[in-house]
Amino acid sequence: MSKTILVRSYGGPEALRLEDVPTGVPGPGQVRLRQTAIGVNFHDVYVRSGAYKTLVLPGTPGLEAAGVVEALGDGVADLRVGDRVAYVQPFLGAYGAYAETRLIEADRLLHLPDAVDDRMAAATLLKALTVCMLAVRLHPLKPGDRILVQAAAGGVGRLLCQWARHLGAQVIGTVGSEAKAEIAGKNGCDHTILYRQEDVAKRVRDLTGGRGVDVVYDSVGQDTFDGSMSALAACGHLIVFGQSSGPIAPIAIGRLAEKSLSLSRPMLFHYIATRAMREAMAAQVFAALAAGTITGTVAAEFPLVEAADAHRKLESRDISGSIVLIP
Repeated sequence: MSKTILVRSYGGPEALRLEDVPTGVPGPGQVRLRQTAIGVNFHDVYVRSGAYKTLVLPGTPGLEAAGVVEALGDGVADLRVGDRVAYVQPFLGAYGAYAETRLIEADRLLHLPDAVDDRMAAATLLKALTVCMLAVRLHPLKPGDRILVQAAAGGVGRLLCQWARHLGAQVIGTVGSEAKAEIAGKNGCDHTILYRQEDVAKRVRDLTGGRGVDVVYDSVGQDTFDGSMSALAACGHLIVFGQSSGPIAPIAIGRLAEKSLSLSRPMLFHYIATRAMREAMAAQVFAALAAGTITGTVAAEFPLVEAADAHRKLESRDISGSIVLIP
């Protein structure tokens, strides 16, 4: 039996219930994984609340974790019992990380290098892969690019600022407080904008000599979309990769023509859909972590049984860094 978090009906954090669930034995191509650290992400909140109805109920949320291989199914050739591994689920609807032990397809697992410990892997892998998608794959940043990062002090925001600065971009970030401005500044932001007090688009134009930025990375959605559009320079690229404030209403495509803008709504799952894609991006992420190009922060740890409290902490936004669950 495995201590496992189940969601039986959509709702608030109280919908996360700890139950004993049989683990079973690994089938062909599977392993049994004893999990040592589990990442907590806003996607988990959307799944639990029903904002994303992609978890089959009753079901176990969670997209990423690290752990140790306990048993191998038939046909698993490139893993051994005792191997340290981590994973991010490679397609929408694949969950199950909130558990002590679980069965999982072996080809989803990534060998962890010695330089990356289990907690850092669970706290950082999903976010770092997202940043790799955004700044290296979808819109490869180059020296001299000017970018705006909405929510620059958040988990993805900090890593994005770090990697973008390493690539030579000039980074402007929005934050909600002076304390978060300090955090963003320490993580690569050249300029910060207090979005509650300032007109973001106007401030961006002031900082760029009236030109605007080449790229806006926006994970906030509804509340920031119009400002993000206005902050772009001609031929700029708006990348919306989240909706923490709510979904964006449909827009008239003619709005893009006003400045020959492009708009993307990427999903990480499509960029890690195959084993080769996962391993290639993970190699870049692990190299960036090992080199210090990006540095994650585990801000809080909760026992698995306190998953509801972890969600409350995440939703409060009163945290700087990642949250992990410890089985």
